[in-house]
Amino acid sequence: MSARLIDGKAIAQTIREELKAKVAATTGAGVRPPGLAVLLVGDNPASAVYVRSKVKACEEAGFHSVKIDLPADTTQETLLAEIDKLNRDPKIDGILCQLPLPKGLDENAVILAIDPDKDVDGFHPINAGRLAVGLPGFVPCTPLGCKELLIREGIETEGRNVVVLGRSNIVGTPMALLMMQKAKGANATVTVCHSRTKDLPGECRRADILIAAIGQANFVKGNWVKPGATVIDVGINRVDDPSAPKGSRLVGDVDFAAVREVAGAITPVPGGVGPMTIAMLLANTCQSWQRRCCG
Repeated sequence: MSARLIDGKAIAQTIREELKAKVAATTGAGVRPPGLAVLLVGDNPASAVYVRSKVKACEEAGFHSVKIDLPADTTQETLLAEIDKLNRDPKIDGILCQLPLPKGLDENAVILAIDPDKDVDGFHPINAGRLAVGLPGFVPCTPLGCKELLIREGIETEGRNVVVLGRSNIVGTPMALLMMQKAKGANATVTVCHSRTKDLPGECRRADILIAAIGQANFVKGNWVKPGATVIDVGINRVDDPSAPKGSRLVGDVDFAAVREVAGAITPVPGGVGPMTIAMLLANTCQSWQRRCCG
């Protein structure tokens, strides 16, 4: 029997409608809407698509959206000056600088320049530290979206074995920290696997919940998965496919067809984790706004 599909697109839409209703019920009578500023440097086509999606989602939810386009030859000083303006702008609750940046710009310096209380991407070291010790703060949107999928699908995490494939600062590491917390949708026993892990298939087979964020197309095979396990596929990889209209298609880090025959529940790619990332960006921005405007 094939695994149950976890429809991230539908869940993300529900969250966006909830946020829209919350904003509509709170704004007015002197209360401004949430404000999100997005900085796009250069002309990376994929980044431009992501930014358009984020801006559209903001507008649909009733947020105040600011998009700042800067040329690829923007200097570090100019970029940091733009961030400083946004840090001081009382109408802006969240600041996002779309990565990757063009060559010659220091991404770490940009992340550090963003006010941690407006860092809705959750990348600032202060927010990473808050997550590590269990204090309130912004959590990176993709791992937060994975956790929300588990909660809304009613998948038990407490006491379960969770295996995270990947240790990046954007997904793998914060995902592991989230799942270890004493909180709803967490309290799990967590193993982090990476390129130096011995017997990777064996480690994966121990997982009640397997979260793949390793960045390699179709990497996780069917015989790597415990029967009935939940599989969350974070990967987005473009592979050649002559039969597709554009000659290529998107796949995850999981061999979907094979793993679906073994798993109990699985996220598709596309339509799984991806839409949740934008929904969590809105949720983080709304959280920042409520702290500023609503007490």
